[in-house]
Amino acid sequence: MKIKNWLMISYLLVMLLPIAAIYLLYISLSAYDQEQDLMEYLTFQNAVTNLESELKDVSLYKVQSDENYQHLRSLADDNLKIDLYRYDGVQLFSTITTPGESHFLNWNREKLFQNLNEYQKKARTYSLKKPVFDDASQLVGLYEITLGRKAWVETSNQRTTVMFILLGIFFVALYSVVMLSINRKLNRPLNQLQRHMKAFAAGKEMDQKLVQSKDEIGVVITHFEQMKAQIVETRDALAKQQQEKEYMVASLSHDLKTPLTVIRTYAEALEDQHLSKEEREEYQTILNGKLDHMKQMIDDLSIFTALQSADNMLHIVQVNGDEFFEMLFSGYEEPCLKKGIALTTELNIRNSYMLDPKQMIRLVDNLMDNSIRYTPNHNRIWLAAISSRETLPDWVFPEFVDDVNAWREDGTVMLIQNEGRGIKHSQLEKIFQPFYQDDVSRGKGATSGLGLSIAKIIMEKHDGKITIWSTENKGTLIACWIKERGRS
Repeated sequence: MKIKNWLMISYLLVMLLPIAAIYLLYISLSAYDQEQDLMEYLTFQNAVTNLESELKDVSLYKVQSDENYQHLRSLADDNLKIDLYRYDGVQLFSTITTPGESHFLNWNREKLFQNLNEYQKKARTYSLKKPVFDDASQLVGLYEITLGRKAWVETSNQRTTVMFILLGIFFVALYSVVMLSINRKLNRPLNQLQRHMKAFAAGKEMDQKLVQSKDEIGVVITHFEQMKAQIVETRDALAKQQQEKEYMVASLSHDLKTPLTVIRTYAEALEDQHLSKEEREEYQTILNGKLDHMKQMIDDLSIFTALQSADNMLHIVQVNGDEFFEMLFSGYEEPCLKKGIALTTELNIRNSYMLDPKQMIRLVDNLMDNSIRYTPNHNRIWLAAISSRETLPDWVFPEFVDDVNAWREDGTVMLIQNEGRGIKHSQLEKIFQPFYQDDVSRGKGATSGLGLSIAKIIMEKHDGKITIWSTENKGTLIACWIKERGRS
């Protein structure tokens, strides 16, 4: 439930529950009062009935000595009062006075004769006034019987005390429930979120997980978890980038030492005046080769850094498959002929593609340069581009066919396969890492170690993928997957 709705309902309950509690107490007390009132009324009526035969004696309503009223005193008690009045309003007798005390008071007749023959209920008493007539139907006086509501007064005081105690208990219970609800709904999740935020800021991990809810605090917790995940992901990515940079610097420093050492050695040797012309030309060729290698390393590093930048955007254009791949695969015959390598090229394309031609040329250059470098003299290299609906060439090594078919689904693949010593299985997972070189190549100045890393970045920027299969002492197959846009 949303906190806004929960608070509105809580406020409504806090306002209505006390009213409901007071009303229930009032109903219960009223029901008790009615029952008690009926019992008191019956008791008073019974007392009146018992006294009427005595109080209708005409002789009682004449001025006389107090001894004549003693029998009436025995009929009354602390809770029952009897008053006798003469017809003219003079009070003749009252049970609340002591014997010998004067009680001949003259009451106002108009007031005295009010509410005759009516049961009067007051807060503390029941009373009844009735006239008395002689045989000639002449009014001789009246009597008033008053019954104290002692039991009701005591009970009422007790009920009032109990009512205040119950109301106090109710308000304390209501306050406790409200506080517990607020603590459960607001304070506890907010404190928990605060602890997690402090722990995350301090780089600590909390054992207790944040409780998800469907209210506004739950939304805040969800956003915090998302933000936390993004920060952790960014932090891990930065740490990884920093690690890669340190590795790149270390690898570059190591790989530059060999050509620099050779350059220095041959540069010093060229200062020797006794060198023959042939020796100078040989040394100069070696120096130029090492300088070209260093330039290539620096160029590869620049390309790798540029491709990793978020600002580096591809210049995507639509190309015709046949024409583009025919252009892309041209120009590799001569490097292969220099090593006596037999190059086989195959195109089976029926699609158009959205590509960056410049980056795709760099991709194939890197992959072919790797293949030519690691293919022994007088062996073979195969280069192909195959649409998703076409079958693989029959020259694909049989042990790779099933994996390639499963991997190339719904896309065009570029295949570069060469014969050679192959790559160890333990090295395949690392082959696309920057500056990675196997033990044979490391330190020989053969490559910068960035070619396959650059190829992987280029494929990922084209929403494609690249993978490699290899069998030791037989050869290696590199495959690049490209989305197909439509028939050309």
